[in-house]
Parts: sequence; C-alpha cells; structure tokens
Amino acid sequence: MPILKIQNLNLYFTQYARGLRRRELHPLRDLSCKLFSGELTAVVGASGSGKSLLAHAILGILPYNCRMEGKIFYQGEVLDETRLAGLRGNGISLIPQGVSYLDPLMRVGDQICGGRKDEATRAKCRQLLKRYGLDESVEKCYPFELSGGMARRVLMAAALMQEPRLIVADEPTPGLEMMTARHVIRHLKEMAQDGAAVLLITHDLELAIEMADRILVFYDGTILEEVKPENFREGRNLKEPYTQALYRALPEHEFFGGE
Repeated sequence: MPILKIQNLNLYFTQYARGLRRRELHPLRDLSCKLFSGELTAVVGASGSGKSLLAHAILGILPYNCRMEGKIFYQGEVLDETRLAGLRGNGISLIPQGVSYLDPLMRVGDQICGGRKDEATRAKCRQLLKRYGLDESVEKCYPFELSGGMARRVLMAAALMQEPRLIVADEPTPGLEMMTARHVIRHLKEMAQDGAAVLLITHDLELAIEMADRILVFYDGTILEEVKPENFREGRNLKEPYTQALYRALPEHEFFGGE
C-alpha cells in the first residue's frame, strides 16, 4: 500500500481583473501519483511550472483563493484537514523552497526543536546540525545570521527532527554547491532507505537521475509519465515529446537550442 496516493487532483485559482471581471486558472489538472515507503520519487519539470503547488496541496497550505478537487490518501485514509493538523510536522514534513519559512525572531535551535528544551531533543538537534555540516554554535544563531545555504540545511534538519513517514522536499538544493546538493539529496535517499516515502520536487534532472528511484515528469499541470532513472540515462522508453526534450537537453548530449 502506498504511503501517499493522489487521485485526480485539480487546483483552481480565482482572479479578479479590472471591472470585477473574474477568470479562473487551472494550474494542476487531473494529477495522480503514488508514493511508496522506501522510495525517493522525483517530480521534474521546468522552473515556475507549478510543481510547488503539489507540495502545498499535500500539506494543506494552499492560498485562500484556491479550490481543490480530487482526493489525497495517507496510509489508505483520506487526508482531510483534521488529519493534516495532527500529521503536519509530525508524520508529514515539508522542506520548503524558501528560507523565509524560518521565523526571523526565533533562534535556529529552538525552531529545529519545535520549542522543546529537554536534553534528548537538544542532543538530536546538534546531531542533525552536524549531519548537515553545521557547527553546534548555529543553534544560538538567528536566521539573518545564516547564509542561504546554511538556512536550507537548517530547514532540512527541522523537517527530519520528528523522523516523518512522508517527506516533501520542494526544491531543496538551489543556491547550494553541487557537492552540498548531492549531500542533501543523499540524506533524503537515506531517509527513504530507512522506510520513509520521499517526494523530491526539482528542476535538476541530473540530480534526479542520479538519486531517485522513480521520476515523474511534470508538464502543463499534470504528470505526463513515470520514467525509470536508467531509462533517462539511456534514452529508452521515453514516450512523451516533453520527456524526450528533457533527455536531449541533458549536458552530455550537447543540446544547443534548436540546433
């Protein structure tokens, strides 16, 4: 049984233009997918294509002017607002795209620990900081004292503090050096190997091919197809034109625009 099952997910946004004219946007369309324990599943697609809305739908943090249709199941049961309230930050953790998710007025250690001050929690916080190459002195820092890369690693530590069953990582590597980015994704892979289901939302196809167990190709608001990483490496069984274009655009294929 999948940890998470998304069935025919649609998102609609209502916008009002001049003269109270209303229009409806439809950024996610009949999107369906499954996430399994022990797997790192990557969703790949162009930047700005709406992939992050998938993460926000799973966590129930969509804007007020958004209407959702379809169903999301967590461990076989419908994931409604009541269940989400108990699971968010506990059974389900988000590694957000923006470092602005950190509270600017709270020390980093307190945010990672979720306000708990017992020694066991503090020790685990320091262990996670060390895991991501951060000195334990970072505990005492405020977010404005961190570099962008450090802040992203703090977000990783905070998300993994409760050993969640489902981790949604929304573009966790921008701004990181390639070595650090690989380190971050490798830790996500380890979490999957320990039994979690990991959803990695990224535009970095190379990292996805290197680290993911499955790749879901996102285009025009939906999942076009599921591809095995080895098929992306070899260019085999790529059914959709967009997927084939992603393959041709990989650096080793010396892709130059329309040439």
